Amino acid sequence: MNVLLIGSGGREHALAWKLAQSPLLDTLYVAPGNPGIAALGECVDIAATDHRGIIDFCLRNSIEFVVVGPEAPLVAGLADNLRTMGVAVFGPDKAAAQLEGSKGFTKDLCSREKIPTAGYARATSLDGARAALDDFGLPVVIKNDGLAAGKGVTIAYSRDEAEAALDGLFDRSGGNVVIEEFLTGEEASLFVLTDGKTVMPFGSAQDHKRVGEGDTGPNTGGMGAYSPAPVLTAKLEQQAIDEIIRPTVEALARAGTPYAGVLYAGLMLTEAGPKLIEYNVRFGDPEAQVLMPRFEGDLLALMLACAQGKLADQPRPVFSPRTALTVVMAAKGYPGTPEKGGAISGIDKAEENGAIVFHAGTSMDGETLVASGGRVLGVTALGANVTEAKGAAYRAVDQIDFASGFCRHDIGWREVEREAG
Repeated sequence: MNVLLIGSGGREHALAWKLAQSPLLDTLYVAPGNPGIAALGECVDIAATDHRGIIDFCLRNSIEFVVVGPEAPLVAGLADNLRTMGVAVFGPDKAAAQLEGSKGFTKDLCSREKIPTAGYARATSLDGARAALDDFGLPVVIKNDGLAAGKGVTIAYSRDEAEAALDGLFDRSGGNVVIEEFLTGEEASLFVLTDGKTVMPFGSAQDHKRVGEGDTGPNTGGMGAYSPAPVLTAKLEQQAIDEIIRPTVEALARAGTPYAGVLYAGLMLTEAGPKLIEYNVRFGDPEAQVLMPRFEGDLLALMLACAQGKLADQPRPVFSPRTALTVVMAAKGYPGTPEKGGAISGIDKAEENGAIVFHAGTSMDGETLVASGGRVLGVTALGANVTEAKGAAYRAVDQIDFASGFCRHDIGWREVEREAG
């Protein structure tokens, strides 16, 4: 089977790494890919936003299946367009992808279906948003309603900070915001596969959004992650599936917009139980980099079953009992303006003892690998627990020469503290 994977980041490298292991695969193409992915499949110079170019490529190259990695093409309707042309797709249609494309859409769905989530208000004008603040205590959460690459959220600890966040969002987005109650607890990420009917758990993870040590500084797309997340116990996972995920899938099916693909629930584990923070309609980044090394089955077979409505026929996924941990190496300046062009070497040495280095924002400058994005590499290792996996990942990080890069040195710190007793 010829497969086209859409995307160019660390998530897509992890997916390509796993898809390449499938006995069902003939040729893997990736659009546009990156230098790390190029070792696993054929990279083609087509942007993820070029729907016509992608469709033409599929028709010319006998592509039987497309896996859409990033969220933006799904929200823009790429899956709809491919299905119209008779090409099977892993990923939801545009209507269902609103779960990530519009936070307000998701909050309204939660309200209708009585799904546990934070209290909220939607506002389409700056004056309305300021008035809505009166209904919330402090801290309060301010969110851009649309896609923001993990950076459209402000936790405001004062009224002035909240109003400044609103001013900035209305200046940039034209004005569509969600104001939320601040939830207290620990965050965890839960992944499920679904064909619109069957819901199949697909692992847990915990990521680190803040740029600085000890979870300080601005939000990023993610500075590291580990899987599984022990804080999300089997009991809590089942509760989240029963009270949050399954009602969502059923509601979309009733609305005539069934959801097929991976559904990623960001959860807050509160004293009252799991509550939904937000949905993502794709594998997380860097969560995919810790899920894929632990998954022991055929990813392509499961993805096809989602697309064909046959997920119930598939066995439950099997994951390694070991822990995987990823450390993101980012370019200096991230999450602001990253310093591009910095040379990178030592990846082979980093992988000598079993680590996997996933490329996220790299390109080739002649024969030299260089940084071309904010998050540049995801250095992943496995161990018996978080402490062991962390040690292995940072030993691999130390083998990489990336002078214009940086990383957090405390990925997994909460679980490391718990493991130390």
